[in-house]
Amino acid sequence: MPTLRHENTLRASGFRVIAGVDEAGRGPLAGPVCVAAVVLPEKFRHRVLNDSKQLSHAKREQLYDEITQDERIRWHCVSIEVAEIDRVNILQATWQGMRAAVMALNPCPDAVLIDGTPVKQYPVHHVALVDGDSLSFSIAAASIIAKVTRDRIMTQLAQHHPEYGFEAHKGYGTKQHLAALRKHGPCTHHRRSFAPVAQTEFQFDTV
Repeated sequence: MPTLRHENTLRASGFRVIAGVDEAGRGPLAGPVCVAAVVLPEKFRHRVLNDSKQLSHAKREQLYDEITQDERIRWHCVSIEVAEIDRVNILQATWQGMRAAVMALNPCPDAVLIDGTPVKQYPVHHVALVDGDSLSFSIAAASIIAKVTRDRIMTQLAQHHPEYGFEAHKGYGTKQHLAALRKHGPCTHHRRSFAPVAQTEFQFDTV
């Protein structure tokens, strides 16, 4: 379960405003990548908050409301759209989001805990934690906000493109999604820089 151990280690080193950062949507074939940054109170505790992947949809929605409505918590979430993902690649787009989400916080954090690996050219001191969303409360909270935000976006997209089933798989490369791509070809929300999408686009271009 997450704790504040890593946040407290940074505070002991002199850092005062510490954010957790996580993303949702690096792997899907469609939709944006969403990145959230969260600053929690120093003595924050929670019995349920955990890595968003370990929680049910209903529990994530409940925690999202708790986190975003808590006046003690500062947070920001950004969405990097498909056009930018295709232009710079998914890694660079994710890094853009990780920078932007933190810089939008007021006051700006002086240290950041990031889920995963180090980010190049990061604007503030940061510590990368593999599986950080299961280690840090701040990262876990960011994972909830990013995941719920992206799931809601994909559910909205499903209303405009019902043929793909976005509401079920949220853009990931499931059998259902791949079958829909082969049948209908990609829509404007598909990542054409991803091989499974590019292959179906080529098939439709050559028909």
